[in-house]
Amino acid sequence: MNTYDWLVNLPISDAETACRVVEISFNQGSRKDFYRNSSLQIFEKGDLVAIEGVSGFDVGEISLTGETVRLQLKKKGVDEFNPEMKKVLRRATDRDLDIWKQNKTRERDALIRSRAIAKQLNLNMKMSQVEIQADGKKATFFYIADDRVDFRELIKIYASEFRVKVEMRQIGSRQEAGKVGGVGSCGRELCCATWLTDFKSVNTTAARYQNLSINQTKLSGQCGRLKCCLNYELDTYLDALQGFPENADMLQIQRGTATLIKKDIFKNLMWYVLPDSNKQYPLTIERVRKIRSLNNQNIVPDELEAVEVVSGKPKEVEPEFVDVVGHITLKSLEKSDKKRQQKGRDQRQGPPQQQRGGQQRGNVQLQKGTQQQRPAQQQPKSQQQRPQRPSGQQPQKGNNPQRPPQQPRPPGNNDNQKKE
Repeated sequence: MNTYDWLVNLPISDAETACRVVEISFNQGSRKDFYRNSSLQIFEKGDLVAIEGVSGFDVGEISLTGETVRLQLKKKGVDEFNPEMKKVLRRATDRDLDIWKQNKTRERDALIRSRAIAKQLNLNMKMSQVEIQADGKKATFFYIADDRVDFRELIKIYASEFRVKVEMRQIGSRQEAGKVGGVGSCGRELCCATWLTDFKSVNTTAARYQNLSINQTKLSGQCGRLKCCLNYELDTYLDALQGFPENADMLQIQRGTATLIKKDIFKNLMWYVLPDSNKQYPLTIERVRKIRSLNNQNIVPDELEAVEVVSGKPKEVEPEFVDVVGHITLKSLEKSDKKRQQKGRDQRQGPPQQQRGGQQRGNVQLQKGTQQQRPAQQQPKSQQQRPQRPSGQQPQKGNNPQRPPQQPRPPGNNDNQKKE
């Protein structure tokens, strides 16, 4: 029920011929109405204004102004110069907004209480929404009922319970879904909550013309009824089906009776199935008419002569593998593997026995010669032979175990050596 104002940014060319009517929405766009702007103020979309109500005032939000309102008036058949049209009083003040917010908080409790009262009276109706006027002097009760409901006693109880003037309005399940709002299976906001105001009857015939499966779960909307969008493309399908032959549900051929299962208006094909197989045979409209004319002459053709259906999607070509590193041949890999295996085998086996023995003897002789040439001081400690000391004798500190202990010199000789 929302309308975009494309002319909102354009300046007013002539103030005298400008539209004096504005569109005002109530309760977050669930209800809209037209009011005359008799004041000299210029309102914009989104402004809160005080308008005439039932023995009081109400507060609403400006939703459309300017020339777009004239288009809406013409669409809904409302006279722009109707003298009985209610007027806009003023821009909403802080006091008006405070009173409006206080009465809005009462709506939820009033809805719960009204449902309980209707249940006590055993009335076959469902209270959908309660809308209280901004000044709190009037309350509108929206209800859903399949049959006629006698709510004269209910109105008296509501008036004494809530101490307001009561107005009862019956709505359908589609209008209720529009007031509640939501997101449809298409991923967009519900049509009845945004722009759709004229609700037409929808039946399963519309789904059959569009070759849709009769599945109530998929074809039903949030209101529990068939989706309104089933009627959007129905006229297009009906126009396209006029070019298809009539009375072509059954065709006689040698293999049996072919039964029509569906019509493809996009490819102009008619699909048939034979009783002895589950395969579907697509036939052109010309072929169906020809077989139909032959059957009228009591002639049974041999085959259906089905056409081949080619998919319009281009086939995806798999990209070929390209080696960006370089070309590697298997022969080079085999050669490198053979060289590596031969090298490992030689390391495990070692040199022959004779060569190994000669090398060992030569190594021993070389080791002996080097040991004889080395002085005793340069031989490693592991090869030096330590003399055996007799038992009970302790080694002298600082003495080399290979050399005999040196005898101490007389002190005089040491002094002379130092002087020299």
